[in-house]
Amino acid sequence: MPPPDSPSSRLHASRVMRSLYWAGGALALLLAALGVVLPGLPTTPFVLVAGACFVRASPRAHAWLLRNKTFGPLLSEWEKHHSVPRRVKRIGLTAMALTAGFSLWFFSGQPLFQALVLAGVATGIIVVLRLPSRD
Repeated sequence: MPPPDSPSSRLHASRVMRSLYWAGGALALLLAALGVVLPGLPTTPFVLVAGACFVRASPRAHAWLLRNKTFGPLLSEWEKHHSVPRRVKRIGLTAMALTAGFSLWFFSGQPLFQALVLAGVATGIIVVLRLPSRD
């Protein structure tokens, strides 16, 4: 029997649920990858969701994510401390604010697109602010 906190102990018993978790993890990882190149899209929450999904779907996928050069350090820090460094939160919030400002200017005169930008940025800001932080 694996230790109570090992990744294999968190593996879901149902094959259907493992497939759904795997698909959710893959989607979250895709969004995280987009967040790396699109400053208005936060990367951290999507990496954490991908890690949570993969730990329930596949120990192999979870281990791969932990070894990934881009996302692995973020996920291992989260698993170790269950928090995000304040510096990372500041950088993310600043990037979202700058991108939102540019997007609002770019879509000036198009209130529907401006509303979509504001809704997306507001959602991202709320998610990032709700993550526990540490110094």
